[in-house]
Formats: sequence, structure tokens, C-alpha cells
Amino acid sequence: MSAIDSTISFYSDRAVELSNQYERVDFESVHKDWLQFIPSEGMVLDVGAGSGRDARYLASKGLAVVAVEPADELLTLAKQKAAGLNIHWLSDSLPELREVFKLQTKFDLILLSAVWMHIPASERQRVFRKLSTLLKPNGKMVISLRHGLSPDERVMYPVSSSELAKFASQYGLRFDPLSSEKRTDQLGRHDVSWETILLTLPDDGTGAFPLIRNIVVNDAKSSTYKLALLRALLRIAEGHPGALIHQNDNTVELPLGLVALYWLKLYKPLIDRDEPMQQSSNAGKGLGFIKPMGWRQLTHIANNDFYIGACYLDTNIAQAVHQTLKNISETIRDMPAKHITLPGSTQTVFEVETQRTSAPKQGVVLDSEYFRSFGTMSVPKQIWDSLVRYSVWIEPALVNEWASLMAVYALKSQQTFTKTDYLNALNWEDPQRCTTRVRNRVHQLQTDLGVNCCWSGHSLRNERFAIDHAFPFARWPNNDLWNLLPAKTTINSQKSDRLPTSEKLLQSKSLIVNWWQQAWSENKNEFFTQAAFALPGIQKSQQNFDDVFEAMKLQRNRIKDLQQLSDWQ
Repeated sequence: MSAIDSTISFYSDRAVELSNQYERVDFESVHKDWLQFIPSEGMVLDVGAGSGRDARYLASKGLAVVAVEPADELLTLAKQKAAGLNIHWLSDSLPELREVFKLQTKFDLILLSAVWMHIPASERQRVFRKLSTLLKPNGKMVISLRHGLSPDERVMYPVSSSELAKFASQYGLRFDPLSSEKRTDQLGRHDVSWETILLTLPDDGTGAFPLIRNIVVNDAKSSTYKLALLRALLRIAEGHPGALIHQNDNTVELPLGLVALYWLKLYKPLIDRDEPMQQSSNAGKGLGFIKPMGWRQLTHIANNDFYIGACYLDTNIAQAVHQTLKNISETIRDMPAKHITLPGSTQTVFEVETQRTSAPKQGVVLDSEYFRSFGTMSVPKQIWDSLVRYSVWIEPALVNEWASLMAVYALKSQQTFTKTDYLNALNWEDPQRCTTRVRNRVHQLQTDLGVNCCWSGHSLRNERFAIDHAFPFARWPNNDLWNLLPAKTTINSQKSDRLPTSEKLLQSKSLIVNWWQQAWSENKNEFFTQAAFALPGIQKSQQNFDDVFEAMKLQRNRIKDLQQLSDWQ
């Protein structure tokens, strides 16, 4: 057993005793050095949450908290004390923080209270680097340093502020010791003293935003391929935090088939029309991904019939879908991914690896395994983070440039489309797909079982009901089954494009989960496939409605943080 594992076991075995000990001193007494730096809103990561005292305090201030505790018994006690608060609990540990990184979330505040002394010196630089990547621009990290020998079996190592100052300099964080001398221990231990260090990420500093702007605005474009690739990646970054296959400090890895799916969805309204909109400067040259035995076999299928979790049982259709995604994957590899380079160099920004695939002998399901069969795409981490965080500003620039580019191409071939025509064709939203299927499902269930409003609990017994996007479609366009809830028309109108508060979501848990069980127990594969892609922290193999709700709570906090939507209570 490693030293870290041994220490975690100690905390778990003595959970009740230690929890009571921590609760004897309040948050403001322990953390008085940095109370003024607590953000007024946003996301907080509490690493080594212990009894949950600090997480509860921060949540009571209106912050969305992710609390991490590796000692299972302590975690259980902490959860019991925090019922009803906006806290997402994780069993996770340093140095990896695997579950935290799966959330695809950046934080305004990271707290390590009485944790740093448990990390071996050989691991600290790596831990510091990983934690720094979780900060937002201007985000703060607070680390309390315990000085003094361990009084029991817990493994504690010497710590120093100078070590943290060195790491801060290496990774571009501002270093601020919050006291000129060490503080005495609040629990009265004479041989223990404390220091508090505040670290701040001053700014993004990655160069990602300028690079994206360069690709959108300045790069030479003989076709719309570069814009299509960026928009496909943006759509995945914004809507599918669960899509990542792998990530490290430098790159994230996506299933290539998923990128190809979004490419298909972007181009279909532009190409499958009576008069196709030209997508390259050479009108006489066809598009590389449009093939007779692939794309041309799918022209009769609506754009929004291609979605995560979709199943195609007809062999001919399945083979055409497969061939189309294969052709798109190869086009992405050979064209935009090859020609998007760092300014002034030949170094490519994106890396694509395709895999040989065989045409299906029967139907296909658009799930994680299938998407991976086409290969992978690597995206620089700073680019990915910018797409996640700034999609609301990046996408309009992409759409405008795409429309302008098509207008330039059209002049050469004397097409007569207007700018409005282009913008309408590039518009992502299709209201028909949003609710029809779910509305039909409500009608099916009303006769035998009855259906209740997911926000009020009132019975929906007539034609007058609405299908509400729990998370507003206008600001976060998601049409997945888990996000579409039956509601009273009046309540849906009141809610409008607002985001339910965390309290409202918790109050409605039983109604939402009951609806999911009622409506989609026979469509579990599609339901859980969509949830695994769209919601953070869900394993692909999980098929538990309660787990989906927990991930939904966290995604609510992410959307609130990213979009700054108005709350609905």
C-alpha cells in the first residue's frame, strides 16, 4: 500500500472522530486570511473536502461546488450534512483527479485546505501543473500549508511557501503569501502552525483565441472546409463534454466519427437542396465527401435524423451512412486538418488518424464505439478550452465568415442567394425536431398511465401541454431525450429561456426521473448514449437514471457558469 493510500485509509477508518474535530472550528475562523477573495459567483473545487465544512460554507454563499474526498467514510458523512446544497460530490484523489478532469469544467476557485503536506515532493510539480489547468482566467487557488510533524500514522511531508513560489513562476500564476508570519493552529495544537498561499491565473495567455481568429478570418480558403471543421469541433465542445476519449495537458482526443457526424449535419442543409450552395471556389470541382454510394443515397433523410444514438436498421441506409462518415473522415484528414497550420509555420494544429473500417452487414447505431471505429482526432487543449468557454462568441464569427465565403463563390457562378439565405441555411436550430417525438410519446402514455408536469407535478390530461427544454435550447441547443420534459403550458411560458436554479432542479428530481423511467425505459440505449456524450462525468457503461440526474445537476452549473443565464425558480 502506498503512503497516499495508507493516509486515505486512516481518514476513512477514523471518519467520525475526524469529522467531529473539523466541525469544532468554523470556516471563517480557519480561513480568515482569504475571505475577501471568495468569488461572488461561479464554480469552486474543494480538493480534500473532509467533513464538508468548507464546501457547505461556499455553497451557502451561492457558489456551485465540486467537492472531492478520497476517504469513503468521510465522504459519506459529508454528504449527509450537505443535503439540499449545490454541491457535486466526487470520490477522487490527487495526483490524478481523474473524475474531476472528466467534468470538463474550469473553476473560479480551487481550495486545498490541509492537503498539500500529504503529497510527496516528487509529485507536487505535476499536481500543481494539473490544478493550474483547471483554473479559469483570473481564477484563484488557495493552498494552506501545515507545518509540524504528523502525530499519528498519517504520512505528512515538509512543505514550504518557496516551493509554491517556484511552481507559480513556472506555470504563470501570481504568488501571494497572505500572512507575514505563520498562524497558530485553531485546534490548539502547539506544535502545528499554518501558512496560506493565494495563487492567481492572471489571464488565459494560451494564444488560442488569436489562433482561432486567424483560422476564421485570415487563413486562405479555397473551400469552406476549415470553417466546417472548426464549427463541428465547437458544436462538440459546447454540447458533448462526455465525448472525449482521452486528454492530457496538451491535447484532447475525440472519436473521428463524431466529428464526421457534425460535418454531415452542417453541410446537409447547404447541399441537399434544389439549388445547392457552392462550397468551393472551383464550381466545376466536386466536394470530396459527396459520393454516389454514400451521401447521394441519403438525400431523402432529414438533417436532424442524424443524431447521437440514432439507429439505422435498413442495411442499404446503414451502409450509406457508414460510407458517408468514412468519406467525410478522409476528407477531414486530407484537407482542413492538413492545411490548418500554426501562423508562419507548416506545423499542423489538428492531428487525424483514420482506421480501416468495413461496411456493416446489418444496421448501425451511432454510439461511442461506432464513432471510434473511424479513428481519432487530436485537438490542442487550449483550443478545446476556448471552444468550450467562448463558443457563444466564436460561432457567430464562424457563421458570418462561412456565409461571406459562400457569397464570394456564388458571384463567380452567378448564383442569386442573399446573405439571409446563407444565414438561414447555416442556422443550427430546427424547431420541428425539437419536440415532435417527445410530444408523441406523451400522447402515447396519457391514455394508459397519465403524464405529470416535470416542474409542478400536475397531471397533463389534455392536448394543452408543452415540451420544455430543461436547459434552454436558444442558449444551449440540445435536443437529447433527457433534456426534453413535459410541462404545463403556463409553466413553460413562465420559464421561457431561463435556467432552473439548482434548488428548483433538486425539488423536481423525482418528477424528472419518473418521467425518464416512464418514457424511455424501452429506449435505454439511445437515452444513455445521448446522456453520456452530453453530460460530464458519466461512464459510457452507466445506465442509471439517478446518475444521469446527478450529471444533469453538474451540467446545469456548467451552463450557468458559461452562459450566465437568468435563473428560473
